[in-house]
Amino acid sequence: MKSVFIVYNQALTERVNYILEQLQIKGFTQWPLVNGAGTFGGEPRMGSHTWPEMNSATMTVVDDELVPLILKYVKSLDEVNKENGIRAFVWNIEQTV
Repeated sequence: MKSVFIVYNQALTERVNYILEQLQIKGFTQWPLVNGAGTFGGEPRMGSHTWPEMNSATMTVVDDELVPLILKYVKSLDEVNKENGIRAFVWNIEQTV
């Protein structure tokens, strides 16, 4: 099993939810307001007067074979929405209870 952590401009929330629906991913956790800045030219999203936009994040734990599909959707979304920004990170899950 793998954990996929997706961080994105909150403007992409509906599209990220659509990815989960399309892949029939039922279990996930979302953080609607996340501060940060992207590594590759991303502007800060701090919810402040200077940097008013915010990011969101979604994490899901899935079977290994779903990971390439999730990453494909995320990459495609990033390619058509470069100004918004989205990144996905994958971790191994050793155990769950």
